[in-house]
Amino acid sequence: MRSSDFRKVYDNGFRFSCSLFTAFCLAETGQEDGPKVGFTVPRAVGKSVVRNRIRRRMREAVRLHLGQLGLKWKVVFNPRRTVLAAETEAIEKDVERLFARCANS
Repeated sequence: MRSSDFRKVYDNGFRFSCSLFTAFCLAETGQEDGPKVGFTVPRAVGKSVVRNRIRRRMREAVRLHLGQLGLKWKVVFNPRRTVLAAETEAIEKDVERLFARCANS
């Protein structure tokens, strides 16, 4: 996603928070080219090695469950440092909860 897309999602979407991440979600009518997902990991979380590891773990959990998300959605994930120590199943469970909420909206 482009930075202008991120801003639009932050300003107009709804917020989903859990212990591992915060996500901002926006449904856009007319978008049929599939869901768009972005990740932002601030420098405060750690050095680049830590941020990249967090991003990889989140990206894999999202990849496994992306089929549950409708085509019209744009989602921006802001992971927390707790993702590093979390079990993979816990990350996937929270991603599934988010995608279920999007499907019901």
